Amino acid sequence: MADLTRHAAAHFGSATAARHRVDGEWRDTSYDELWSHVRDLALGLVGLGVGVGDRVSILCNTRLDFTIADLAASTAGAVVVPVYPSNSPSECQWVVGDSGAKVIICESAAQVAKIDEVRNELPALEHVLIIDGSAHGAVPVAEVAAAGASGDPGELDRRAASITEDDACLIIYTSGTTGRPKGVVLTNRGFAAARRSAVEMALFGEGDVVYLYLPLAHVFAQLVQADCLEVGSTIAYWGGDTNQIVAELGQLHPTVLPSVPRIFEKVYALGQSMATPEQLANPDESIRNLVRGVFGGRITMAISGAAPIAPEILQFFMDCGVPVYEGWGMTETTSIGTLNLPGDYRIGTIGKPVAGARIRIAEDGEIQMAGPMLLREYWNNPTATAEVFTEDGWLMTGDLGSIDEDGFVSITGRKKDILITAGGKNLTPANLEGDLRRSRWISQAVMYADRKPYPVALITLDAETIVPWAKEHDLPTDVAALADNDQVRQMIQDELDAANAHYAKVEQIKKFSILDHDFTIDSGELTPTLKLKRNVVYKNYAEEFEALYEA
Repeated sequence: MADLTRHAAAHFGSATAARHRVDGEWRDTSYDELWSHVRDLALGLVGLGVGVGDRVSILCNTRLDFTIADLAASTAGAVVVPVYPSNSPSECQWVVGDSGAKVIICESAAQVAKIDEVRNELPALEHVLIIDGSAHGAVPVAEVAAAGASGDPGELDRRAASITEDDACLIIYTSGTTGRPKGVVLTNRGFAAARRSAVEMALFGEGDVVYLYLPLAHVFAQLVQADCLEVGSTIAYWGGDTNQIVAELGQLHPTVLPSVPRIFEKVYALGQSMATPEQLANPDESIRNLVRGVFGGRITMAISGAAPIAPEILQFFMDCGVPVYEGWGMTETTSIGTLNLPGDYRIGTIGKPVAGARIRIAEDGEIQMAGPMLLREYWNNPTATAEVFTEDGWLMTGDLGSIDEDGFVSITGRKKDILITAGGKNLTPANLEGDLRRSRWISQAVMYADRKPYPVALITLDAETIVPWAKEHDLPTDVAALADNDQVRQMIQDELDAANAHYAKVEQIKKFSILDHDFTIDSGELTPTLKLKRNVVYKNYAEEFEALYEA
C-alpha cells in the first residue's frame, strides 16, 4: 500500500483519478496530481515524527481529502485507522486510544471538538490536524503538506522498501457480539490479494467511473478505493448529502456503483409507487428507462454488499438493465469473499468464492474461509484472535450457509447476534440494551434492525419498581395499563434519550414499543439463567417489530 499511489501515477499519469465537487462544480484530479498531493502530505507526516508502523487516524466523511490523507499515511509507512465521522466522543476515544494513534486528521472543527473532549484519555496522541477551517490546537493539513513539499522523497522510497507483505496497513474497528469494537488488523498481503482478485475478475478498469458514497471508515469503501487505484478507474466522490445522491448520479453518469442494499430498496420502492404490479414483475420500457435514468443511464455493474438484499429486488433491477450483483465479505476478509459476476450469477446467493478465496461449510453449518485476504489479528486482543480461527487456520465467519452443486454460496442465518441495517452498518444490540436495562423502570430491552433503515426496540417494564411508583402517583398499578400510559412512556423516552447519547446516530434506537407483560422462561424467551433468547423474541413479536416501521 505504501507504493500504490506512486505506482498508479506511473501507469495512469494524466488520466482522471478523482472527480469531486468544489463550490458547486465538479473538478477532476489526475493520477499525477493525486500523487503530488499524497507525496507532500506523506513527507509532512514524516516531518511530524510519524514512523513506519505508527498509527494515523482519520475522522472524516468520504471525500477526496480523506483519500489523500489515507494514501499519504500509507505512503509514509503508517497504519491507517479510520473513525466513523458519526461516532460519539467516547467512541472516538476507544478507537484512537486503543490503536495508540500518534496523529489524527479531522475534517472540521466539530470533529476536532470530539477529540478535545477526550484528549486527556489519549496519551499516545501527539498531533491533531484539520482539513477544513481552523480549531484551537489543530494544525491545518495544508500547512503540513506545504512543509512536506520540501522534504526528501527518497525517504518514502526507503520506507516502502522496508515494509513487508505481512505488515499491517489498515486497522478497522468493527462491532463484536459483546463489549467494545475490535480492531481488525489488515495487511499489505491482504490488500494485494484483494486488488489482484479485482483485476482477475475484471470488475472495472480504465475509463470506468465509480461513484463512491460509502463511508471510507468501512472496509468496503477502502477496498473500492484500492481497486480503483490498481486499475486506473475514476472515483467520483459524492457531495456529502444523501438527499442529493440521485441528482449526482444524473450529473456524473457513473458506470459502476458499489452500494449497500438501502439505495436499491429505495429505488425499488419508488418503482412500486409509480408502476402497476404487472410492470414491476415485467418492467416495460418506461419503467426500464426510469430506473436506468435514476442511476445516471450508464451503469454496467452495481455491487450490493454489507447486508442481505431481497431476490425480488435484484431480479427487478436485472430486468431493468441495471445489473446488481450481490456479494459477501467481512472486515476480517478485507471485504471480499464471494461475488456474483456478469455471466456467472445466481440470484438469491452471494455468488462464488472470489479469486484466491476458499470457502467451506463446517459441520454446524458455519461458513469458513481461507485465503491471503484474512486479517492478521485483532489489535491488542490475542484471545479474540485465537477464537476466530480454526486449528487449521480457517476463519470462522459466524454466518451459517450452504454451497450448491455449482459452487454458489448462500447464507441461511447468523450464529452471532450482530444486526446489519439496510445501510450496511453493523450494530451490537447488547451494548445499548444493557444501558437501557440499567434503568430502574426497564426489565428487558430488545433491539431490532436487521435489513431495516434504523434500529427499534421492544421494552418491558420492571414491575418491582414501576408498580410502587404508580401507587405514589395515583396511577393504575396494573403493568398492562402502565404500558399504555403517556407519563410512563415519557419516562422510558427519557431513559432512551440518555442511553442513545452514548452512541453514533446510526446506532441509536429511533422508535420503541412497551409490551404489556415481561418475557418469561416458560414462554421460551428467557433461559433458566434469565438470558434473552433473541431469535425467539424476534419470532414471537415479529408483528410488533414490523409495526414500528409502518408509521
